[in-house]
Amino acid sequence: MPVKKRLSVVLIAKNEASLLEECLQSVDWADEIILLDSGSSDGTQELARSLGAKVFANTDWQGFGKQRQLAQTHASGEYILMIDADERVSPELRQSIERCLQQPDEHTVYRLGRRNLFLGRFMRHSGWYPDRVNRLYKADKFRYNDDFVHESLNTGTAKIVDLDGDLLHLTCRDFFAFQRKQMNYAEAWAKQRYQQGKRCSYFAIISHTLGAFFKTWILRAGFLDGKQGLVLAGVNAQYTFNKYAALWAFSHQLQKSEPS
Repeated sequence: MPVKKRLSVVLIAKNEASLLEECLQSVDWADEIILLDSGSSDGTQELARSLGAKVFANTDWQGFGKQRQLAQTHASGEYILMIDADERVSPELRQSIERCLQQPDEHTVYRLGRRNLFLGRFMRHSGWYPDRVNRLYKADKFRYNDDFVHESLNTGTAKIVDLDGDLLHLTCRDFFAFQRKQMNYAEAWAKQRYQQGKRCSYFAIISHTLGAFFKTWILRAGFLDGKQGLVLAGVNAQYTFNKYAALWAFSHQLQKSEPS
């Protein structure tokens, strides 16, 4: 009978004490839990330790991608399950992961379907479900890219296999906190694209914004998610507007600052 592979659950966090307990309880069956903290002041580190996690710290923030890379180096398990503090592994997903660890394929990356919470409703459409993410993989074969924001796992030529069960994602519990996070993401996205030499026109701001609303509400059947679907289509359009408007603004601010 094959020996079950050791699993390290890995997460990065900062000031997540209010979310952490349920998150870690949902993965307390793993062989180890690794938390890399980036400078919490709300007791996140102490709470994580009390719940059995191995806690490390790195306050030299260089973006989400590099922080995940560093967090993974602290793991001793043969397989990594990368999650966030606002995510919970459902019982069905746990069973899928444990079955997978009995006879895993080291050249395969396992993809999880997320159910995203938006204003009290776990969305079923709007592009928010199943919202598949690559999160379970062989520790010595895969790692995250260097992207500052919206980082992703470098899967190369790996086979991607979907697992049964949901990863519950408490995406939007507080609308205003969610909006602030969206604004921070938009700024980080625009800075990264600007540093890469990307630019956009005024027309691109408008076209991308309208396209985001149409894609969420119509193409991704957001209308089937009721009032939350309509609000989410507007939020996605607003987020897209902020991204491209910020990219447009960076180039114009630079031009204005240059001596004539």
